[in-house]
Amino acid sequence: MKVTILGGGIIGLCSAYYLQKEGYQITIIERGDISNGCSFGNMGYMSPSHFTPLASPGIIAEGLKHMMNSSSPFYIKPRLNWDLMKWGYHFWKNSNAATVKKHAPHLNNLLQLSRGLINDMRTDIGDNFEMQEIGCLMMCKQQKTLEHEFHLADEAEKFGLQVERLNKVQVQELEKEMELNVAGAVLFKDDCHFNPGKMMRTLKNYLIEKGITFQLETTVTGFEKSNNNIAAVITDKGKFDCEEIIISTGSWLPDIAKMIKIKLLLQPGKGYSYTYPYIEKNIKYPAILIDGRCAVTPWGHQLRIGGTMEISGINNNILVNRMKGIYESAKDFYPVLNIDLPPADKIWSGLRPVSPDGLPYIGKSALFKNVTFAGGHAMLGISEGPGTGLLVSQILDNKKTEIDISAFSVNRF
Repeated sequence: MKVTILGGGIIGLCSAYYLQKEGYQITIIERGDISNGCSFGNMGYMSPSHFTPLASPGIIAEGLKHMMNSSSPFYIKPRLNWDLMKWGYHFWKNSNAATVKKHAPHLNNLLQLSRGLINDMRTDIGDNFEMQEIGCLMMCKQQKTLEHEFHLADEAEKFGLQVERLNKVQVQELEKEMELNVAGAVLFKDDCHFNPGKMMRTLKNYLIEKGITFQLETTVTGFEKSNNNIAAVITDKGKFDCEEIIISTGSWLPDIAKMIKIKLLLQPGKGYSYTYPYIEKNIKYPAILIDGRCAVTPWGHQLRIGGTMEISGINNNILVNRMKGIYESAKDFYPVLNIDLPPADKIWSGLRPVSPDGLPYIGKSALFKNVTFAGGHAMLGISEGPGTGLLVSQILDNKKTEIDISAFSVNRF
């Protein structure tokens, strides 16, 4: 069976990985060269710890508080846009404790599924992406913030996750070579991290060896329909026949869906990062700096700092002050870390696909029998990639899915 996958990010590649094991003939169509999307410049976390959806209590108030601050960690650019307003309404509706309680178990199931699969995938495709299984620190400067993280640790334990609650001295003991300015932290021991760019290249090379075709630098312009099926994908490089089609185009998901008269609520959430190529005295543990709303990831002597959630539409505009805020937070938590403010022309940015409730879209289209959507993973594309790929292959095989996917329905809004 011919399967065409639209999108060569982590979700598309993981879908191809599991589908090729079932014997499908696969073509991946990607608008770029796979190296310029969110799957490359993110923080490289595989995070079962992130079971709380982005749409959660307090997030709206925080966004309004930071609205006029150009260096704030969360920003929605005010504009007259009907899709943004609909998305915002549903985001607001889902940002409450009852909805989070309902959604968190589903998010946890997908995260833990992915975490269980990544080790087997690493063995299969080659251990070439610097994966470390030492956990991730949620570091807090303020005691109030730390107490909130301890509460989240209680919830994590209910899902079977391993956590350690650490005071200032205990955190410093983990980072013996680096002075810290913190009140304490929670260590999520099940989390792991790796170099996402190397992961993507390793996975791509593996798929090429398995006979998967990559059609890069190719833009989808339309579809050829036949009754309740998509017969072909039309692009600026020609037409591609297909028997099954998977749409995993990240922040471009709504644009592609509109071509087949399907409306999906999703907004691109821009994130920024910068990678220091060599730091003599580097940190050891990846960490989310809770009060600063940013993150740091070490790979040997390399260090990546990143963060922010900027809802400003699809664009590549770099707001340097946002990167400055990330840099200042990192220096605040690590006072002696020897890093300079990233040069403006070297700052990376990427667009995370954010659904209104913080859950991805995974499942069949209601209008076309042979269309499957896989997207809207927000900041958790890497964390949920392997699990989503397996689910997509099971959907196409008409098998019972590994976990309940009803909460990820494409038609829920």
